[in-house]
Amino acid sequence: MTITADQEKAAHPYNPSVDGSAPKAEKDYLDGNVDVVAAGDGQIVDAVFGELSGDGPDYRGLTGIGAFIVMTKANIGLGVLSIPFLFQIFGIVPGIILLIVVQVLVMYSAQEILPFKLRHPEVYDISDAGYVFGGRIAREYLYIWFIIDMTTTGSGAIVSLSACLNAISSHGACTAVFIAVAAIAGMALASIQTLSKVSWIGWVGLISLVASVLTVTIATGVQDRPADAPQAPLPWDKDFQVVGHPTFQKAMSSINQILFAYSATPSYFNIVSEMADPRTYRRSLYISMTGLTVIYIIIGSLMYWFCGQYVATPALASAGALMTKVSYGIAIPALLATLVIYVHLASKTLMVRLLSGSRHLTNNSMIHWASWLGCLAFITIFAYIVASAVPNFGNIISLMGALLSPNNCFIPYAFMWWHDNWRYASPEERAQPKRIIKLCTHIGLLGVAFLITGAGTWAAVVDVINSSAKAGPWSCADNQRDG
Repeated sequence: MTITADQEKAAHPYNPSVDGSAPKAEKDYLDGNVDVVAAGDGQIVDAVFGELSGDGPDYRGLTGIGAFIVMTKANIGLGVLSIPFLFQIFGIVPGIILLIVVQVLVMYSAQEILPFKLRHPEVYDISDAGYVFGGRIAREYLYIWFIIDMTTTGSGAIVSLSACLNAISSHGACTAVFIAVAAIAGMALASIQTLSKVSWIGWVGLISLVASVLTVTIATGVQDRPADAPQAPLPWDKDFQVVGHPTFQKAMSSINQILFAYSATPSYFNIVSEMADPRTYRRSLYISMTGLTVIYIIIGSLMYWFCGQYVATPALASAGALMTKVSYGIAIPALLATLVIYVHLASKTLMVRLLSGSRHLTNNSMIHWASWLGCLAFITIFAYIVASAVPNFGNIISLMGALLSPNNCFIPYAFMWWHDNWRYASPEERAQPKRIIKLCTHIGLLGVAFLITGAGTWAAVVDVINSSAKAGPWSCADNQRDG
C-alpha cells in the first residue's frame, strides 16, 4: 500500500522535508508525544514499510533485547582478537585509553540516530538520512558506501569461515570450496525475512564467540608459552609494552582496524526501523557498547599478557594445533551469524528501495519473494567474489576501514544533528550554550573523520604496497593462518 500525503504528514508532522516547519524539541519525541507510525483504516501504517498486516512479515517486531543482540553481534566478531595487536603497537595503557575513546566517540555519534529517526520516520537506512540533510547526492553517496561496507564485512566473515573449515579439517578440501560452502550457508540463513527472527541467530553467535575466545584465552594462560614463541628449552621474551612507541603509519593502520570493527553503526538505522518501540534504542545501544568495551579490554589484555609479541595471526591459533581446531570449531556459529546479519541487512536495504511504496514490500506475494531472494543472491555473490578474489584481506580491511569508517561512524551523524538542531533554529536558540557546545563537538568529530580518511588511507595503502600476496584469487591454499 502506498502511503498517502496525509498519512505521511501524520506520521511525521514536524519534518521540514514534509511541511517546511522546524523540528520539534527532542524531549517531546522521547517522551512519546510523537509516534513513528500512523493509523489508517484500522491498519498500522509504517512510514517505511507501509501497511502492516498479518498477510506478510512483521517488520516491526524487534524487541529491545533483540536489538541489543543484533547490534552486539554485528560489531563483535573475531576482530576482538585483534585487540592484542593494538596493545602491542600502542602499549597496554595507551591502547586501553584509545579503545575507550574510540568507542565513546562512536557511541556518541550513534545515539543521534534515535531523535533523527523519531523526527523523520520515513528514514529506513543511512542513505535516507542523507537525503533529508543533503539531498539526492548525499543519498546515493551514502547508499553506495553502505552496500560496500555491509558486503565487505560479509566477505570477511566468509574468509574467516573458510579458515575455520580448513583448521578443523586439516585443510581437507580446496579453500575455494570452503568459501563457496560458507557463502551458500550464509545466504540460506539470511533469507529469514525479519530482524526479530534473525536475532536468535545473533544469540547463538554471541554465545559461540564468547565460548571460543574464552577457550583459547584459558588454554593460552595455562600453557607454558604460546604456540608461536620459541619452544623450550629456548627462552622467550613477551616484550610486554606498557607504553609503546609506534610510527605514525603503524598507529593509523591500527586505528583503521579498530574503526572497521565499528562499521556496523549505519546498520542501526535498519535496526531501529524494525523495533516495536524505537524509544528503547538508546538503552540497547548503551548496554551493547559498554559490554563491547568490557569484553575487548578483558580479552585483549589477557591475550596480550599471556602471549606478548607472539600472538598468532589469527589469535585463535595462539594455543597450539589442537586448541586451534577446538576454538575454530566453536567459533563457526559466531562467524556464520556475522555473515547472516550483514548479508540480511544489505539485501533488505536493496529490497526496501526496490519495492518502496508497493504492497509487495509487506505482502508474501510472488513479487515479494522473487525480489527478496534476488537481492539476497546479488549480495551473496558480490561478497563471495570479494572473498575469493582479494588476497591479503587484512590489508584490504585496513584500507576499507579508513575509507568507510568515517562515513559510517562520524560524518553523517554530525550533519543529522546540524539539520535538526541548527539549520532551522532561531538566533535565540543558536545562542544557547548547550547547543553551541554540541555544535563544536560535532565539528570536532568531523575533523577526526577527515584526519582518519586522509592519514588512515595513506597508512593502509603503504601496508598494501609493502605486503605480498601469499595466495592468488580463487586459491586452494590453506588460509587458516591468514584468514
